[in-house]
Amino acid sequence: MSTLILVRHGESVWNAENRFTGWVDSPLSDQGREEAKKGGERLAAEGVRVDDAFTSTLVRGIETGQIVLDALGQGDLAQEQAWELNERFYGFLTGRNKDEARRMFGEEQVHVWRRSFATAPPGGESLKDTTDRALPYFRERIQPLLRDDAVVLISAHGNSLRAIVKQLDGLDDDAVTRLEIPTGVPIVYEMRDDEPVAKRVLE
Repeated sequence: MSTLILVRHGESVWNAENRFTGWVDSPLSDQGREEAKKGGERLAAEGVRVDDAFTSTLVRGIETGQIVLDALGQGDLAQEQAWELNERFYGFLTGRNKDEARRMFGEEQVHVWRRSFATAPPGGESLKDTTDRALPYFRERIQPLLRDDAVVLISAHGNSLRAIVKQLDGLDDDAVTRLEIPTGVPIVYEMRDDEPVAKRVLE
């Protein structure tokens, strides 16, 4: 039996400002650091010891992973960084306030850009595009570790983690668009033969 732990990064400064962030390197806010710390403390209370840690190349993902590892007393464990785990790229929406975008382009259009599976904003990625890069990396680099009774931590982003949960939970393209992954809250899968046998959300 192996364990896969997914943690969405804590609130970033641009999250707090209600802006489309994507690949911009917005650091964690004070609240975001506290969210990550609480997530790490929940794992520490269960006696978790991580064997392998993965994150994106974005500072909010890296910082969240480091805070979690610090809480586990494993601050010296290196995190493997992969751009494939980066947040969805939002193209021309990047940096825009979400409320302003709704006023400019209409509630319905912004909802389609944000929540449809295959429709991307101009110059950006859809959730399908994000899935098409995140899932192959997960399957090729991370899943093999889970066949060796390892405990693996992934600190990443709402959309790249949706891609992984889509596979693990067997969600269709429509269901995954409605999936909400809370910030800083560990999602723990117990795995056997590449399949989840149990799932817990440590809220």
